[in-house]
Amino acid sequence: MLHQCKKCLLLEAGEKKSYESVTSYLDSLSSDIKVDDIEYSKRIKQCKRCEYLISGMCLKCGCYVEIRARLKNKSCADYDNRKW
Repeated sequence: MLHQCKKCLLLEAGEKKSYESVTSYLDSLSSDIKVDDIEYSKRIKQCKRCEYLISGMCLKCGCYVEIRARLKNKSCADYDNRKW
């Protein structure tokens, strides 16, 4: 029986089509509204440790964490215990 990781980002969870859609969307955005790669990595690292991450989605807000973590105007959706 194949066990899929639930504490993973989209591509790691086997969600290749969703991952491609997310990366295509992010690539289309202006760099002015996105955090740099270092900040993005820090945010994603926190998301991957979070109990609300399930197969690339945040259970607190329903977003794809790869999108939320890349945008400057977004913060962690865990309002009671923000991680970034």
